[in-house]
Parts: sequence; structure tokens; C-alpha cells
Amino acid sequence: MLPWAVLAFWVAVIALAGPLAGRLGDVQTNRAVDYLPASADSTQVAKIQGALPGGESTDLVLVYHRDGGLTAADRATAARQTTEVANAHTLSGTPRGVPSEDGTTLMYPVSSTGPGQDDDARTAFVDEVRDVAKGGGGLSVEVGGPGALAADSKEVYASLGGPLLYTTVAVVAVLLILIYRSPLLWLVPLVVAGAADALSMAVVYGLNRGFDVTVTGQSSAVMTILVFGAGTDYALLLVSRYREELTRVARPYDAMAAALRGCGPAVLASSGTVAAGLLCLLAADLTSSRGMGPVAAVGVLCALLAMTTLLPALLVLFGRRLFWPLVPAHGSTPERRRSLFSAMGGSAGRRPVAVLVCGGVLLGALALGVFRMPGGLKQEDSFTTEPDSIVAMGTLAASYPDRSTRPITVVTPTGRAAGTMAKARTTDGVAAVERGRSGGGWTELSVVATDPPESAGEQATVAALRRALDGSHVGGPSAQQLDLEAADARDLRTVVPLVLLSVLLILIALLRSLVAPLLLVAAVVAVWGAALGIGGLVFEPVLGLRGTDPGLPLLSFVFLVALGVDYGIFLMHRVREETLSGAGPTAAALTALRTTGGVIASAGLVLAATFAVLTNMPMVSLVEMGFVIAVGVLLDTFLVRTYLVTSASVALQRNLWWPGRLSREPAARPREPELAGVR
Repeated sequence: MLPWAVLAFWVAVIALAGPLAGRLGDVQTNRAVDYLPASADSTQVAKIQGALPGGESTDLVLVYHRDGGLTAADRATAARQTTEVANAHTLSGTPRGVPSEDGTTLMYPVSSTGPGQDDDARTAFVDEVRDVAKGGGGLSVEVGGPGALAADSKEVYASLGGPLLYTTVAVVAVLLILIYRSPLLWLVPLVVAGAADALSMAVVYGLNRGFDVTVTGQSSAVMTILVFGAGTDYALLLVSRYREELTRVARPYDAMAAALRGCGPAVLASSGTVAAGLLCLLAADLTSSRGMGPVAAVGVLCALLAMTTLLPALLVLFGRRLFWPLVPAHGSTPERRRSLFSAMGGSAGRRPVAVLVCGGVLLGALALGVFRMPGGLKQEDSFTTEPDSIVAMGTLAASYPDRSTRPITVVTPTGRAAGTMAKARTTDGVAAVERGRSGGGWTELSVVATDPPESAGEQATVAALRRALDGSHVGGPSAQQLDLEAADARDLRTVVPLVLLSVLLILIALLRSLVAPLLLVAAVVAVWGAALGIGGLVFEPVLGLRGTDPGLPLLSFVFLVALGVDYGIFLMHRVREETLSGAGPTAAALTALRTTGGVIASAGLVLAATFAVLTNMPMVSLVEMGFVIAVGVLLDTFLVRTYLVTSASVALQRNLWWPGRLSREPAARPREPELAGVR
């Protein structure tokens, strides 16, 4: 009766969660300013702009270009179209064309406060302007600027959900079919993961509505990846143990109970460690990173809940026939054969110190690739494809190499506006200053820099304005990018120690040792460095990515440490179990590798493949994160976990469990190690 009750419970859960899950996309925020901490200078600018008459402005640039030089008809077309835009919308001033020196380009800055704070209204405004601004006959017309970039970003993130889910499901399905070699079994974990994904989206939507947790396109994508990746990992471990128990126990219900007792503690500990590491992101100052913590943790915990309740219920209800054609018969003995992991364990056991040294040198050499990382990621390089706004930015950069095409926004107390304007005009790197709206005690100024957007010169101008204009706030897209990089650097220094400490404490409590947890943590940190280094060698030369997302080091660290320790727990839990059963240190380490190596390898392949799905997405930040985490998981699975941790366990002998009792007490019931589980 219990499996049927669990199934009925999940049917009710999905029926309730489905409508809420479908609304998650409506609460995503993907503008750069939405990612920033509330204390950032550019965030204050956006907040004050929202209180000015008309609210925060939507700024666009209409770009008219002809390679051989604009004709009189082209200029007339530009004037007519911008007039049509001005007549249809409430603009801040009359658009004035700015020609390039070579005569090939004419840009019209357009700013409107009509859309206000509503993202849908902003997107509609951009779409309506694009409907008017059309080229032809050799005249190209693009709509760029911060407003167009935000609209394109929203469209890209909105389009991720379907392709990301379908691709992830397809990848996991193929791998499960290859792993299980069954026409039916693979489908059950996949259906359960889908149920967990729906529940996680509903829970995150509730967190957003009830607690204002920030949800971005990036965090939603990562949550889906974690649900399918981590959830399938837990399923692999449980199904492996269940198959083993079916050869010992007659009734599937009893076999499942034994399987849950055997691997349940490891699954609970590993998922708890991952969730705890992710929740350390709550200490981040950056709003997007702080929101990523609970969103990703919800994904892991929903996957855990589904894989320890719904999956066991379905496996029991279907019975042994689900494993056809390789049905585990009661009383059968698993075939004993020399596996890949037996060979790997043998080589690690014969010369453990040499293996450790060679592995450490290899990881260190790979980590040196970090110095080849491309510079900071500019907004114009944030897409793998080129939407209209990015094409416009490229045209502007080529046609106006010696001036800014994107003003810096300054808000200053109205009573000091004249003095602020005077100081701004005398600041190095400033070409012009114009007065904007006033209201609520604040006045908006538009500052044009002499250097192109997001160049080193313009960044220096932003910094100089902030130093010179006391009591004022400096914002705009370029200032937002500077604040984003500063917040990411600050968060890296804050969150990394918290993650290491929390994971270490959980491992110490679980393994009742100090040395083993330190070994696992050191291993995953080495993997993180090597994975980033490989990224540095690949991003620009191979993938053509022209910048590095500033949040990549922090987020990749959190995920690789949490997920890497996940596999370490699977391995060390079995080593401890073997040691408690009487095996010597060497036998315990090698038996643990033989019996869990197949599961860990399968789980690592699935998790790496799911994160690799992100490399096919159109956002550079997702491509870089997916690549680094996928490479890190593979390194951890096939090098660190199999060779280095096993070699260290053999080399350290009982010192691995210091200062716990296993480091002092010899085994009470010596026995020969058994070969069981997935091979």
C-alpha cells in the first residue's frame, strides 16, 4: 500500500505545482542593474531614475549605416523614421542625428520614460521602434542602446526554457539507456526527474513571491540542470544498490528497504552538503549570486525528495521485470570479473605516492591556463550570436572610434546641479554634459565620455567622476559593469571561505575524521583550478569567446566544490563501511573503488553531460559556466576520485581517519574484500 500512497501523493503535488511552475518565467529579471547589490552606485542611479517624472528611462540608439557613405535619401529616411517614433511615443527631448566623421553612419539617441518600470512595456517599446526603423537598398538600420540590449537579453533567456529542457532530457535519456541496457528502466528516473523539476520551479516561484528571492534566466537554467544531473546521480546510486539487494532478497519491497538503508545515508549526506555549499551564496553581495543559492539548493533538495520517495515507489510497483532483459534473479551471484576500476585501483595501490605526485603536477600545470583567460566580458560580447542590439554596438564602435556612443548617467541633488555640471565638465575624459529631468530633489545629468563604451578610458572616466562628484551617484551601463566586477571580486573573497568551512564541517561530522575531509576538500579545489585553467586555454582560441564572465570564478567554485565533494562522499562512505567491516586500509580503499567506481563514473558522465548542455546556449556566461563545470566534473570523476583520492587513501593508511577511532583501532573482524555493486 505504501508505494501506491507515495505515487498518489506525487500526482497531487504535480497537479498543484504545474500551474505555478509555468509562471516562473514571468518573474525572471535579467537586466544588469537587477544583478547588482542595492548598495552599488549604479543601482542607486536606477532607483532614483525610477522616482523621477516618467520613471526610469529606456534608452535606445537608432543606427543608420551605408558602407559607401550615406546618401541624401538615407538621411531623409532617418529623419522621417525618427520623427515617426517621436510622434508615437513620449520621448525625452527631440532626437538629433550625430553623423560619423567618415559619413557612413548616422546615429539618433532616443530616450523615453513612457514604458516606466514594466519590463513588458519596455520590450514592447523597443519592438515598436524596430517596426518603424527599417532599412533596405543597401541602407542598414539597427536599434541598439541599453534598452534594446535588455530587450534582446530578455528574449534570449525566455527562449532558453524549452531547448534547455528538451536537450537535457535527451542527453540524460541516451546516457541512461547506455548505462542500464534496458528498454524500460531508463524511463523511470527520467520521469521522476521531470516531476522534481516541476516541483522545484513551483517552489522557486513561491520563494520569489513570498520572500522576493531574485530569479534570473541563469539561475533557472542551472536549477534545471541540477535537478536532472544530481537527481540522476542519486537514481544511479539507488538503482545500483536495489539491483544488488534483489539478488539477496525475494520481495522487491524488502529489497528497496535494504537499498535505502544502505545508500540512503550517503545520498542524504551528499545532497545536504551540496545544498549547504550552495546556500553559502546567500552571503554574496551581488543580487544574482545571492538568488542563485536558494534557487539551486531548491533544485537539489527537490531532486533528493523525488529520488528517495517517488523513484523507490515506482521501482517497487514495477518489480523485477523493469530490469529486463538483465533481470536480477533472487539467489543469483553477480559475475566476478576484472573491471576497469579494478585495474585502476591496482595501479594506484602499487605506487600511490608516484600517482599522487604525477596527478598533482598535472593539475597544477592545467591550472596555469588561468593566466590565459580573456579579459572582462563586455556587454557587446555577452551573446554567442549577434542580435540587433549587438550589431548596432559593433557599427557604432567602428564608426565612432573616438567618442562615446552611450552616455554616463549622473544623478545629483537638484540644489547642487549647476556645481555638479561644472565639476563634471572639468573631469578628465568628459566631452560634454547635458541636464536632464528633475524631481524628488534630484536632477539627472547625461555625461558623454571621450572614449568608447566599456573601454579602459571610459572606465577611468567613471571612476574619476565618482571621486569628483561628492553626494552624487554615477550610473549607466558602463558603470554597472564596473560595479558588477567589483561585487563579484568582493563576493569571491567572502563566499569561498564560507563554502570551504561549511563543507569541511559537514565532512568531519560525517566521516568522523579530520584528514579525510581535508583530503576531499583539497582535491576539489585542485579540480576547480585545473578546470578554470583549461577554460583559459579554450575560451578564446577555440570557442572564440572574447571575454570572461566576472561571476564565473565564484559560481564554478561553489558548484565544483559542492558537487565534487558529493562524489567524494560516495567513495569515502564505502571506504569507511569496508573498514568498519574489518578490511585493512589498502583493501578497503581498493574495494570501495571497485564497488562504487562504476556508479561514480556513470553519475559523473551524466552530470558533466547535463552541464555541457549549457555550452549550446546563446549566452556567453552560460557557455563558460557549462564548460568549466563539465570539465571539472570529468576531471574529478576519472582522475581525482579514482586515482588521486584512492592513492592518498592507500598512502595514508589508518592516518586517513585521524583522529577518529578508526585511526587507532585495528579491524575487529578481518575478512576478504567483496566485489559487489555496479562494475
